[in-house]
Amino acid sequence: MPRDLSFTERRDWLRLIRTQNVGPVSFRDLINRYGDAAAALDALPSLIRKKEIRPPHPDQVEAEMEYADRMGVRLICAIEPDYPKYLRALDPPPPVISVLGRVDLLHRPCVAIIGSRNASAIGQRFAGNLATELGRAGYTVVSGLARGIDSAAHHGALSTGTVAVLGGGVDHIYPRENTELHARMAEIGTIVSESPLGYRATARDFPRRNRIISGLSRGVVVIEAAERSGTLITARYALEQNREVMAAPGSPLDPRTKGCNRLIRDGAHLIESAEDVIRVLESLQSLDLREPESNYKAAPFDAERAKADIEKALEVVQTLLSPTPTPRDDIIRASRLPLPLVTAALLEIELNGDAVIEPDGRISLS
Repeated sequence: MPRDLSFTERRDWLRLIRTQNVGPVSFRDLINRYGDAAAALDALPSLIRKKEIRPPHPDQVEAEMEYADRMGVRLICAIEPDYPKYLRALDPPPPVISVLGRVDLLHRPCVAIIGSRNASAIGQRFAGNLATELGRAGYTVVSGLARGIDSAAHHGALSTGTVAVLGGGVDHIYPRENTELHARMAEIGTIVSESPLGYRATARDFPRRNRIISGLSRGVVVIEAAERSGTLITARYALEQNREVMAAPGSPLDPRTKGCNRLIRDGAHLIESAEDVIRVLESLQSLDLREPESNYKAAPFDAERAKADIEKALEVVQTLLSPTPTPRDDIIRASRLPLPLVTAALLEIELNGDAVIEPDGRISLS
C-alpha cells in the first residue's frame, strides 16, 4: 500500500537506486529479499565482488536531495502516494522519479503522442491539433520532448497540460533548440525522469525513457514512425504493459509512415481524430492494469543458508546467458532450478556487472 517515507527512508531508497549496476529489477529483488532499502544497503558488500562498486555515501545523496529541493524538483519513490498509479503498475516500476513542475498532471488520464523526429509539416500539424483537442477533453498529453512530433504535441497541449519524459536529468535540455519549450514545461507543465539531476542522456537511456512514456499513459498514439525507429520500441512497451496502441495511417510511399502502417496491420487502432482516440481510451476507464495478486505465499528464502546452492545456480545461469537479450522467464525455465535460487543468482550477476538488464527485463551478457 502507498505510504509516505521518512527522510531517512527516502535517502536509503536513493542510495540504493544510485548504486552502480542497481536498476529497477535488482532494486525490486533486493527489497523483496531483505525487506527494506536500509537492510539491502547493509547486505550489498556481501553480494558485490568488485570492491570499487559501493553505494554513494549518505552525504552525497543528501546533497542531491537538497539540490533538488532548491531547484523545485520533487523526488518521488514508487511506494509514495504521489507516485503515478499507472507507472506504479509496471513490473517493476522505476523506484524513484524526479518531477519538475506540476505533479497533479501525472494523476489525470494520460495519453502519449509520439513519432518521428524528422516529421513532415502535415504530421506535426496533426500531432499539435490532436494534442490540443485531447487536452480540451481532459487528457494530459505525454511525450519525449524530442524535435518533430514530440515537440508539436507538447506545444499543442501546453495550455491544457502536458508531460515531458527525459532520458537525462530533468534539468538537462536536449535538443538545445527546445530550450524555450523546456522552460515553459517547467513553468506550466511537467518534466519527469528517472535519471539524477545533471545527468546527460546516452543512447542506452532512451529505451528507459520510452518505457516511462508508455507507462504513464492509458494509450499511445503513433504519428509517423519508420519501420526501425525508437518510436516502435515505445509501442512495444505499451503492448507489454497492456496499454492501447493507436496509429495514424500514412502514404505507403513515405518511409516515415511505414511503421505506423505496420502497427495498424498488426492490430493497432487506426485513428484519424481526437474522437477516435477518446473512443479507444474510454474502454479503459474501469480497467485495472495491475496483474491480479496471487493468494500463494512462498516460503521464506534464507539466502545465507542457501549460499552453496546460489553458487551452483550462478554457474548454470551464466551458461544460459548470451549476447542476445533473453526474457527472464526463459532463463528461469531453462535453468530447471527453484525460482528463489535463480532470482538470487541473477541479482548477483547484475550487481557485479556481468550482465545487462534491459528496461523490459530481458538479460544479456555484458
